Amino acid sequence: MVTWEQKELIDVLKQHITDGPHETPKIMKEGIPFISVEAIVNNKIDFKRKRGYISNEYNEKCNQKYKPQKNDVYLVKSGSTVGKTAIVETNIPFNIWSPLAALRPNNATSPYFLFYLLQTDNLQSQVINKSKGGTQPNLSMRLLEHFKIFVPNNIDYQTQIARLLINVDKIISLQQRKLNELKEVKKTLLSQLFPSKGQYRPIIRFKKFTNKWTKRKLGNIAKIIGGGTPSTSNHDYWNGNINWYSPTEIGNNIFVNSSNKKISIKGLNNSSAKLLPGGKTILFTSRAGIGNMAIMLTDGCTNQGFQSWVIDDTKIDIYFLYSLGRLLKHDAIRQASGSTFLEISNKEVKKLLLEIPSFTEQKLIGNMLRKIDDDIVRQKERIILITKIKKNLLQKLFV
Repeated sequence: MVTWEQKELIDVLKQHITDGPHETPKIMKEGIPFISVEAIVNNKIDFKRKRGYISNEYNEKCNQKYKPQKNDVYLVKSGSTVGKTAIVETNIPFNIWSPLAALRPNNATSPYFLFYLLQTDNLQSQVINKSKGGTQPNLSMRLLEHFKIFVPNNIDYQTQIARLLINVDKIISLQQRKLNELKEVKKTLLSQLFPSKGQYRPIIRFKKFTNKWTKRKLGNIAKIIGGGTPSTSNHDYWNGNINWYSPTEIGNNIFVNSSNKKISIKGLNNSSAKLLPGGKTILFTSRAGIGNMAIMLTDGCTNQGFQSWVIDDTKIDIYFLYSLGRLLKHDAIRQASGSTFLEISNKEVKKLLLEIPSFTEQKLIGNMLRKIDDDIVRQKERIILITKIKKNLLQKLFV
């Protein structure tokens, strides 16, 4: 029967926890890869995010203190990402900077078991609690060594636990790769379904469509409507049933149907906020974060950080315009002005230029892009689900 023994973290290590150099090394264009906290992404070392390279001579100097080897486990011990982990899966020479703590498991400890153990809520909560305050969290390596842990006394059992979690991580990586591929497909479609700047025909056309697209001003194909904020001191204006969006709510989702704050009919009538029709409105942020967009599914209004687009859905396909509008973001930023913060005015939004095909072609393009976006959303949901399964396993498999 496998029993779990309480130990301190140092008890499962070959040597004391160490780190890289504390001084800032001279970064070179070639040499030995040099990594720090930004290279620890999704519990892996992403060498594409290396700081740069260090010389062979400086690497030898670093190796006198710590020389990375396969199956070493890293934990971010300082900075905003304190607690993030990774395991060395390569024999290629590289070195690390001081914000990374290096843990080398002993012969009685499965490296991947230690790697996953550090990801459990128990260990992560100890990391947060023991990290010093101040401007940036900082975890002492000596404190880390004395963290309380529970470890099976059988390394084969440790390996079985680790193998299960490795397989889950492989599934997550596969699903993430599929998501990245879908995003690349969408990026390619956006570049080929819409004309390049100065052109009037896209690279890819649906059959039977050959006419040039027509250059139009945005204000000629949509009503551009700003927003407003009811007096915050009048409680009668708030906590009603009318959606009232702020720019911070826009950007993560293609569709929105419920706002964080809501106003009353009195608030709407006593402010410059306008009621916008659901299904016919694209919310477009006009202040800091200019050009973030969302399709509003239900009636609502916004604060003054928007210049929203209201369309006639018998002439303009909303998903087509949403997809095309995202390509206008750079133009909108260029037209923005302001001393305190950048803002694009109603007048300037109306003047934004875009090429428009027939309504029939718009709908075909909009439908195609919506299908790829739906696939992207579903793929994100799969990754979230599998990540939750992993999190649950981390709590169930460890004491």
